[in-house]
Amino acid sequence: MPFNKKIIATLGLLSVVVFGAFTSMTPPAPKDEGFTNLKVLPKNISKDKLHDVMEEWAHSLGVHCNFCHVRNEETKKMDWANDTKPEKEMAREMFRMTNKINQKYFKAKKDSLGMMMHTGVNCNTCHRGTEHPEITIPEGKGPGPMAPPAGQPVPGGAAPDKKQ
Repeated sequence: MPFNKKIIATLGLLSVVVFGAFTSMTPPAPKDEGFTNLKVLPKNISKDKLHDVMEEWAHSLGVHCNFCHVRNEETKKMDWANDTKPEKEMAREMFRMTNKINQKYFKAKKDSLGMMMHTGVNCNTCHRGTEHPEITIPEGKGPGPMAPPAGQPVPGGAAPDKKQ
């Protein structure tokens, strides 16, 4: 019983159409945002979530993107992955620190992306809109746990302790 070439061609075309229909019905794979050099933020973070995190950090420190990131002068665009500026690594360290504090003292849990949920402390807790928060000692309280080594001047102009 010989096969008809028209039937074989029709079945082949039909299988291509059915295959195409099934593959178009499956949801597309998540778009790779192309983020590189993420060291403390989740690799699967969305563009919107990453932007929200960066905005929160920038507002907490009263800075703009160029505080931590550098511009590529050839392309005239920001080079987000570049680690040239030490402020970028400090931001990572501070993020790790606040996560540890929130886990240990506030029992914070992680969300579906692996990000620490908002609770306890964050950048704004200390920075309050300044790049480098000032460390102050309450007046009239004398040197406390943050006292300088013996013989060093105490903030506020008090005389150093003298051993007798």
